[in-house]
Amino acid sequence: MDRSEQAAVCLRGIKYAPLPSQAKFHRSEARFKGFSGPIGSGKSQALCQEAIKLSYVNAGRVGLIGAPTYPMLRDATLATLFEILDANFIPYEYSKGDNVLTMTDTGSRVLCRSVDEFERLRGTNLAWFALDELTYTPEAAWLVLEGRLRDPRAERLCGFGVWTPKGFDWVYRKFVSEPRRGYETTLAQPFENRYLLEQIPDFYDLLKSSYDEAFFQQEALGKYLNVQAGLVYYAFSRQAHVTETHVRPEAPLLWALDFNVDPMCSVVAQIVAGTVYVLDEIVLRHSSTLQACEEFHRRFPSHPRGVVVYGDASGNSVHTTGTSDYHIVREFFAENYSDSLHYKVPKANPSVRDRVTLTNSKLRTASGEVQLFIDPKCVELIKDFEQVCYKADSTVPDKDKDRRRTHVSDALGYLLWQECRPLPQIGDRGRRLL
Repeated sequence: MDRSEQAAVCLRGIKYAPLPSQAKFHRSEARFKGFSGPIGSGKSQALCQEAIKLSYVNAGRVGLIGAPTYPMLRDATLATLFEILDANFIPYEYSKGDNVLTMTDTGSRVLCRSVDEFERLRGTNLAWFALDELTYTPEAAWLVLEGRLRDPRAERLCGFGVWTPKGFDWVYRKFVSEPRRGYETTLAQPFENRYLLEQIPDFYDLLKSSYDEAFFQQEALGKYLNVQAGLVYYAFSRQAHVTETHVRPEAPLLWALDFNVDPMCSVVAQIVAGTVYVLDEIVLRHSSTLQACEEFHRRFPSHPRGVVVYGDASGNSVHTTGTSDYHIVREFFAENYSDSLHYKVPKANPSVRDRVTLTNSKLRTASGEVQLFIDPKCVELIKDFEQVCYKADSTVPDKDKDRRRTHVSDALGYLLWQECRPLPQIGDRGRRLL
């Protein structure tokens, strides 16, 4: 057999006991995949192990491993890669002159590149590529490499990256909040790396004593947040709160509206045994209350236990048309809905502070109990929970930075206030309208 035929049947064992998140990352068959986690979660190890695997799967083909700068590539990424190769006696040759690594038993070539001058990445067809510390990499570099992932003789085309969260940047949008078809991301859990903790038991305690709370949550817990401003919904965690939900026939549907014109926002939820399950959101640009009703009816044409309507108390105000938002809702459902319909709308909205405090307490109680779960299709509500911050030196949520933010979480807050707020003490009067 010639060298290419020998490479095609070459097998190689590696000593590697992946952590659960690493194993999930390796199992992914997505064309583009990511591994997001806190420091110490084994991201570079996962990146290099996947690169070695793909160099064998794509025997005789060309791949690329990169980092934001050459010092980062040399001192971190390649150091990990060479350590794995040497520990497992995998034969390779490395040319420092052109920064190319050749796997000698397969003939595969690995281009080792910094991506700070990403225009130099053009020209070579790749079977796979891997980028370390992706949040420090220009998006344009990723896009250039996407375009090079087109080797027709590759067995498995794949582009992947690993990173520590760094706010709501392009990596967050592309891989986490708005992933396109073909993208998949593994979110590593904090404190998962038992090997690290066996060697340095106080690793995270030392970080906590050095970092401020927000930076600790980002770097050590792997949370996506804006470290430059105070998060309103600080208790939210995508890992803890985002999960698939389903309609339960034994509980009524709870529909809560925020009467904003653009976007018109509402959420649909159920409460079962004190736990809130957000099933869906309805976010309509440049729309009316009637259009929101029509969309709700399209998605939920009937329900055996009926519907309860909640929302912004300002919806009781009469518009210049001579009617109110809630009047429009009543008229629509009187004509189009056969199941029972009830309303729980206050005469006045609760204070923002009280509503936010209650929402955070449902996200996570003081004892650590989670009492609120959100379906992953509720992308705008998740964005609210992750991105809404207070204005500088105030306790007022910033509605001006992004006009799309706050409205969906406001709608949910109205529902929670009606159903989950602490009962008033004897002698207090808690009055509800409708």
